[in-house]
Amino acid sequence: MRQVSRFGGERMKKWIGLVSAVSLLVVAAPVCARDAKPWRHGTVQAKGDAGFLFMAAEKDFDRKHGLDIEMVTLKGDTLLIKALIAGELDSYEGAIGSPMIAASKGADIKIIGCHWPKLSYVMWGREGIQTVADLKGKKIGVSAPGSQPDLFARALLDKEGLTEADVTVVTAGSDSERIQALAAGAIDAAPASSEFSAKAKEVGAHAVANAVDALPDAMRRCLYVTGKTLAERPEDAAAFLAAERDAYTHALANRDETTALTRKIAHLKAESPEPEAVFDEIVTLGIVSRDFKIDPAKLIWQRDLLAKLGSIDAAYDPAGMTDTAALAASGAMVGK
Repeated sequence: MRQVSRFGGERMKKWIGLVSAVSLLVVAAPVCARDAKPWRHGTVQAKGDAGFLFMAAEKDFDRKHGLDIEMVTLKGDTLLIKALIAGELDSYEGAIGSPMIAASKGADIKIIGCHWPKLSYVMWGREGIQTVADLKGKKIGVSAPGSQPDLFARALLDKEGLTEADVTVVTAGSDSERIQALAAGAIDAAPASSEFSAKAKEVGAHAVANAVDALPDAMRRCLYVTGKTLAERPEDAAAFLAAERDAYTHALANRDETTALTRKIAHLKAESPEPEAVFDEIVTLGIVSRDFKIDPAKLIWQRDLLAKLGSIDAAYDPAGMTDTAALAASGAMVGK
């Protein structure tokens, strides 16, 4: 006699209940995705720190807070600012110089958090250049005027008592392009983020100065939105910050996952030492922040540097471009 499984009575009810529950989960997943509010976030092209920048969007910290973050990569702060003002982005992350200059001229740009309060930049030099003073009479390659590499170089020169007249400043492209120009002998020195350390050393360059020690008030990245977005979507702005804060807390605690994500996003080879080197530097030097606090003193330092360079009115108060309401509101959402 063929044996028949006993699925009658209570057992059958439990089975039906289990199937129904699974069905509900399958149906519910797309609904959650559909209900998540879109949020377009801009950043520069992915590099060795991409695991931190993309963690919220890639690992569903955005969905946890009701958002669907779309990452948009653009080449440089100038394009990011234009996209933000045009309404093509809801937020972006980048250096402080260019947006402060724009805000001082009336642009609707607000800082809502600063998650990279230290600047992980290095001035790389060719043989014979040991100190910043040795840059006198030399050719320094930077990116666009007012960009982070440009301001970093000028801040180092200013601290040493040198001016633009003492050096030749030329536009030499991105970090990787500047390192290549250094290797070719087209320039004598170049600023680049510290994640390019391995590449710089490969071409015989050495560190002349690093921002963490030489310029402790310099910041690498803050988060920006428009005042219009804050007025129309205050809850979403707070949710975005909560998602990012949760993502950074997770990233800092999970080295392997973060570096694996960096490799995926930046298309780095498995044998590349860059993701681990960048991660370890970030943790050791405290480059990133979990609380995203906005430090007024660092904004004043940036304003004073820009004023000295003639890029901004010395009377401009950067407090006018900060808004901490969303950051305060995100505190109740973090970790929930």
